[in-house]
Amino acid sequence: MPDLPSEQVLLSPRLSILSQTDGRRRPPTPTRSGAAVTRSHTTTTKRIHPDHEVAIIGAGPGGIAAGVKLAAAGIDDFVILERDTDFGGSWHENTYPGLSVDIPWPAYQFSFDRRTDWERFFPYGPEVKHYHTDVARKYGLYPHARFGVNVQREEFDDANHLWRLHTSTGQVITARHVISAVGAFVRPKADAIPGVETYTGKLQRPTAWDHDYDLTGKRVAVIGTGASAVQIIPAIADRVGAMTVFQRTPVWSMPKPDFRTPRALKALLGVPGVLPLIHQAILVVVDMAGRFLVSTPPNLVKPFLRAFDKTIIKAYGRYVRLLVKDPVAAAALTPDFGPITKRPTANTYYLTTFNRTNVDLVTDSIETVTATGIRTRDGVERDFDAIVLATGYDVFSDPETYVTGTIVGRNGFDLGEFYRAEGLQAYQGVTVAGLPNRFMLVGPYCWTGSGWHDFVEMSADHAVRAITECRRRGATLLEIRKDVADEYHRTIHRNSEILRYYLADLNGGTNTYYRNSQGDTTYLRPSGFFEASRGLRQFPLDDYRYEQLAAVPAAKAGSNGKAAAAAEVTA
Repeated sequence: MPDLPSEQVLLSPRLSILSQTDGRRRPPTPTRSGAAVTRSHTTTTKRIHPDHEVAIIGAGPGGIAAGVKLAAAGIDDFVILERDTDFGGSWHENTYPGLSVDIPWPAYQFSFDRRTDWERFFPYGPEVKHYHTDVARKYGLYPHARFGVNVQREEFDDANHLWRLHTSTGQVITARHVISAVGAFVRPKADAIPGVETYTGKLQRPTAWDHDYDLTGKRVAVIGTGASAVQIIPAIADRVGAMTVFQRTPVWSMPKPDFRTPRALKALLGVPGVLPLIHQAILVVVDMAGRFLVSTPPNLVKPFLRAFDKTIIKAYGRYVRLLVKDPVAAAALTPDFGPITKRPTANTYYLTTFNRTNVDLVTDSIETVTATGIRTRDGVERDFDAIVLATGYDVFSDPETYVTGTIVGRNGFDLGEFYRAEGLQAYQGVTVAGLPNRFMLVGPYCWTGSGWHDFVEMSADHAVRAITECRRRGATLLEIRKDVADEYHRTIHRNSEILRYYLADLNGGTNTYYRNSQGDTTYLRPSGFFEASRGLRQFPLDDYRYEQLAAVPAAKAGSNGKAAAAAEVTA
């Protein structure tokens, strides 16, 4: 741990935000302004300079957006730290059969690099991966990237206004600012099914698919029916000898018009201004849906949602029965919860795959994986040559994802402990009081319902604007004011009433990452898209407080020197 200054800013006492009446989590009440600044009286002759002005953690869409926008703002001293071997994030990590995008390409690309030369309207994984690596190359990000670097701990050095990033190899990289771009799906869930380690056959995972293993004629089990499984199951069904799908919860799966992009459509969307206009029209629809859930009086929207779910579930049940011949399988594949309770999927062939004679659906709970297969709680044991573990991910919206001791800010502020005690929260979904100079591109209450690139660009714009203002003021530290953060969270919590009703009350019996383990709907931002865009990009600059280290002779980051006194910067 670095030496801390002799006088420290005291963190506000943690307040209970559990209602005594309904047990639900409530936002904290601010206890102090946050505008006051405590000055360090540590004396020194040398200041420790960071290795980089900005460190970006992650080289997926968010990391690419952050790098491009930093460079556009004239901030060239940045490094992109990526645990894998290339740009692309999930599109580099996942290569499983059937991998594709669930939304059309006009809504799934960067605003600063729109393209119309996509092969398919819903592009396959390799094409999406190529797009991201090509954008990174086009905008000169490869020289900034360091691959094979896995950041395991982030620690703020209060004396020198910098972050120390501890990697898995024991190296420490320092940076004035950190932009966390690790994405929504942080890591595959640890194997929660007993006995996986005893299995002697082939284990396949969506994030580490072994393409050298031949599935032809094999007996294959697929555990899970989420987004990855919905794509894998129809993609391998015609190759395997027999496939058994183990389902805990059915999934909404709508048909996807998967076709090659016609030349005429490419030409039309290539006309200057047409593609941005279409994209804007899509965002208008997204904005209207978001504003409906926030602005409509609860006494009107709640009956509507109840009626909507009841009607759409019946209609979807009829649709499933039209496609799936076996009435028992059709009933098992029909959800009894609303279509936006869990992430809906899009695959034209998923449901009809269960008409194949070599495909079986099992809804009994798994008791254990054995050396040769899977035993369910009804006592039936089935042998398999291979098991596909499509069991999901640890998601950014759950407090358990933030391991205590891995992100430590001023005066020992621990993000994992804070989130467990107070619930997930972040100003504009980007930054947390107690973690100066640090921004998240995918944070609590961040998703706007738009394409992924839209909201990570907005978050990146926020971070770059804040860092630019910090530089303009000659400051070395900026931190969101606690009173501002608390007021923002109160608003977010109030605006989430309908989402909590829909996910916790109306569909509370369904497991979904849209509602976390604390009962909060922290995946979704309760606002219209354009309101979110304004909040992220046009926030008052004085929502942050700024400090400046006194100018002293430089010392390298590895030295034992301590920084001089810090003073508040007000203009």
